[in-house]
Amino acid sequence: MPRPIWTGAISFGLVTIPIKVLPATENHTISFRQIHLEDGGRVRYRKVCELDGKQLTDDEITRGFEYAKDTLVAVTDEDLDGMPLPTAKAIEIVTFVPAGSIDPVRIGASYYLEGDGQVAAKPYKLLRQALERSAKVAVAKFALRGRERLGLLRVKQDTLVLHAMHWPDEIRSPESLAPEPVELSDEEVEGALALMDTMSEEHMPELTDHYREALEDVIAAKAEGREPAAAGGEEKPAGEVVDLMAALDASVAAARERRGEGGDATVHEMPAPEKSGRGTAKKAAGKKTAAKKATAKKSAAGKGAAKKSAAGKGAAKKTASGKTAARRPRRAS
Repeated sequence: MPRPIWTGAISFGLVTIPIKVLPATENHTISFRQIHLEDGGRVRYRKVCELDGKQLTDDEITRGFEYAKDTLVAVTDEDLDGMPLPTAKAIEIVTFVPAGSIDPVRIGASYYLEGDGQVAAKPYKLLRQALERSAKVAVAKFALRGRERLGLLRVKQDTLVLHAMHWPDEIRSPESLAPEPVELSDEEVEGALALMDTMSEEHMPELTDHYREALEDVIAAKAEGREPAAAGGEEKPAGEVVDLMAALDASVAAARERRGEGGDATVHEMPAPEKSGRGTAKKAAGKKTAAKKATAKKSAAGKGAAKKSAAGKGAAKKTASGKTAARRPRRAS
């Protein structure tokens, strides 16, 4: 577990819970250095004072605020720690709300809260069980890294978790991003629900960052002097117009195949396309034409059979006539 980044207390009414704040997540993103393309040399950035040209260390640098043009006011860590704020060394709970009332877009970085010493054990457990039984989360204020923040406290297993939250005025409105109004059929919505059912899990599955794995393979291949593996799969053209219902049906079939399920994957009968009247009339006309052809064929076959029958009768008549002629006595000439 990493080192604590903040030490203070949770203020819960008149209850105080000494805690340590530890990062709950870690970054596995591959970091790059900048290098000179020609010779591979590292490109470095140096912190230089623009007044005297001296290169500075981190200990010689502090934050500053541009109070007016060309007027910078230095603000040190001691200045921030000495501010008369109740949240300077405390996570102050201000209210409790249902967990479902928090918009996920407001949630930022996550931190674990560890009880600091034996004195924290009982109040820590008290807050944790109260949150569990109420099915609520706590909204709090706290100061971290130079500014006051909004936070959300909840329970994860047996540990309290603090999520940094964006203030309401930091959330941009998505109103202008909505697509133009379109018509959706009931069949299309039902198809989407069927796909969701097929893809649903009881719990969040363990997922893998395939991009990072592929990038590690590329780096290893280049370091070993060999060519990286070629990219697989075909890129689908952007903006391709597809049959929505056909795409849903195919998606359901693919999801069932991945799960090893068999059976009919069709969501439902495909709806008629636009101008369905013409399509129906065309189908009806096609059926009538087929029926006429079948009737004509039968009729032709019947006529052929009748003709054969008549021919047979004629042949039989000729044969009978020949036999009669053979039985008659010849006249003397």
